[in-house]
Order: sequence, then structure tokens, then C-alpha cells
Amino acid sequence: MKESQKFALMGAAFFACFYLPVELLPFQGPVFEALALVRWYAREHVLLCLVPAFFIAGAISVFVSQASVIKYFGAKANKILAYSVASVSGTILAVCSCTVLPLFSGIYKRGAGLGPATAFLYSGPAINVLAIIMTARILGWELGLARAIGAVLFSVVIGLLMHLIFIKEERARKAEGELFAGEIEEPRALWQNGLYFFAMVAFLVFANWARPQQEDSGAWATIFAAKWYLSAGFLIMIAVMLFKWFKKGEVMEWTQSSWTFAKQIMPLLLIGVLVAGFLLGRPGQEGLIPSGIIAKAVGGNSLLSNFFASIVGAFMYFATLTEVPILQGLIGAGMGKGPALALLLAGPALSLPNMLVIRGVMGTKKTIVYVSLVVVMATLSGIIFGSISG
Repeated sequence: MKESQKFALMGAAFFACFYLPVELLPFQGPVFEALALVRWYAREHVLLCLVPAFFIAGAISVFVSQASVIKYFGAKANKILAYSVASVSGTILAVCSCTVLPLFSGIYKRGAGLGPATAFLYSGPAINVLAIIMTARILGWELGLARAIGAVLFSVVIGLLMHLIFIKEERARKAEGELFAGEIEEPRALWQNGLYFFAMVAFLVFANWARPQQEDSGAWATIFAAKWYLSAGFLIMIAVMLFKWFKKGEVMEWTQSSWTFAKQIMPLLLIGVLVAGFLLGRPGQEGLIPSGIIAKAVGGNSLLSNFFASIVGAFMYFATLTEVPILQGLIGAGMGKGPALALLLAGPALSLPNMLVIRGVMGTKKTIVYVSLVVVMATLSGIIFGSISG
């Protein structure tokens, strides 16, 4: 199949999901929830979240030299610097578990070490400043503080464990990466590339700035009111920089690389969203697994309740900030504080669509280990927090 045909097919699938008339369906239940969730996902997360993320990933692949990635995130990189940057990246990006995937894929395939790359993969959606503030305000400052500390520590520990578990493969990648150590004469100054990436990330952040909970939310409300002006300004900056600093061939290569990420990732994400909606439903709605069973299973602070909360969080899809009202409802239904933290630490960073794409990037074995580490650490953190908070 030609690339133009693939693009047309993917476009048709997207518009079919976007305009899916679910309100006209004559039935309810898991199938309805799957279709409703995929329509919501297409409307809320594809154009402003995933598409910009694909272009950023394509830019990383084309405009960031492999030598640079290896220098700062590879096997020989300064570990403190690499993990520090990776572990706090979410404070800047504020993306969901699916939007971070093209960015992770870009730096990993470009030569980043498995440890820093997985630290970035976890922290991107987990350490969202607005989500942590909302958690503290709505669910209590103890849970908000525990979420912030736990997410930063998680990203570093998971990254280090992934590096150690797969140390032999990392050494092989290191040896391969040394072939690029002498690369590369950059066609632009470092500050030009830096400003270009800053503008793209800023567009992603402001275009997806969430509505504040209250009208008097200060700076958050001010930014939300101006989000489209800010987004348009950064989009214009990107266009001007592309025209002045980049050659036509480079721009074509960038779009081709972005398309490569899109066609690899989008089908898996849509399939994953359908399955997640079928099994768990949308927030406040029933899927195949009744929410009452989930609420009963996460009461108290037992090993089983924390483990169950971690598993449900890992497989359910949470858009940015939606985990807070979902948890508010579960806590009202009797969810313990420990399981609540376990879900907060596992949920935003993982989802079934997320797992399918990660498997395509780094293989089944690494994906199973990564998911297992997140679930186990979230479970243990929940037990500890539940014991301390009483």
C-alpha cells in the first residue's frame, strides 16, 4: 500500500471516530462505552496532543544528532544530569500516558540509554504540576505531597532498575553508540535548535492547558483565558523559524519522520482505547467490569487492595487531570488512602494503549518488566502511605 493510501486510510479512520454518532446507538453497555471513549479520545487528544507530539518526535529524530542524545542520555552520560532531567520532565510537558509515547520513542531510538529513557517515559505524564496541585486541593495535601514525591522517586528508581536488569543489552547499545561519538557538524547554532524545540513544546503545553477548577484560580485561569493567543504565537514562531533557518529538504524529512511515528503508534492507541473502554468504561460509566466491584476491592489498606488499585490504574486510560475526579468518587465509595496513592502513581503513567506502543518500541520483555516495576512500586508505596496516614 502506498504512503498516500495509508494516510488517507488513517485520516478516514480518525474522522470516523471523531464523528461517530454514539448518541444515536440503540444500546448501552461495554460496546457503547468502547465507542464513546474512542470518540472522546479522537476529539480531545488527537489533534492538539498527539499530532504535535508526533512532530516533536520527528524533529528529535531528524534535527537532534545521535551524538548529542548519546552524550546527554546515553550509557556514558553523566548519570546525575541524565536522570535529573528525565525525572522532572513532566513538570514542563504535562502530557498524558499516550502523548508522551512519540517523544519517548524519538529519544530512545536516537540512542538514549534505557534508564533515562524509561525515567522520562514515566515522569512525562506522572509529574504534572497542575494535576498535583489539584490532587492536593481536592483530595488533601497529604495525598498531593505523596504523589509529587513518589512520582519523582519512581522515575529515577524505575530507570535505574531497568538499566541494571538489562545491563548486557545496554552495554551492546553503548558499543554501537560509540560509532557516532565523533558526529556531527550542526547546520544551525545550538540556540536556534533550542528555541525551535522550545516553541514546539510550548505550543503542546498551552494548546492543552486545562480549564481551572474555579474562576478565581489566579495564574492558571489567566493562562487558560490566553491559551489560544499563546498557542498561535508559538505556532507563528515555528513557521518563521522553519522558513528562515531550515532547508526545504530538512522540512520534508521532518514531516516524513513525523508520519513514520504516527502510522506506527496511532493504530495501536486507538485499539487500546477501544479495549480499555470496553473493559472499564468511561469515568462515571460502566464497562464490562462493574465499578462497584472495583470500589469494594480497593477499600482498606491490604496488600490485595493496593495491588488491585495499581493493576486497574495501570490498564485504565486516564486523560490528563481526569484521575482526580475519578479518585474523588472512589474515595467517596470507600477507597482507602493507600490504594488511592497506588492508583495515582500507576494510573497516569500507564494505560493499555500505552503498553501496546511501548512493546513496539522496546520489545515485549522490557515492556513486561517496566509495567511490573510500576505496579509493584505503586503497590508498596500505597501500603506504606496507608500505614503512615492511618
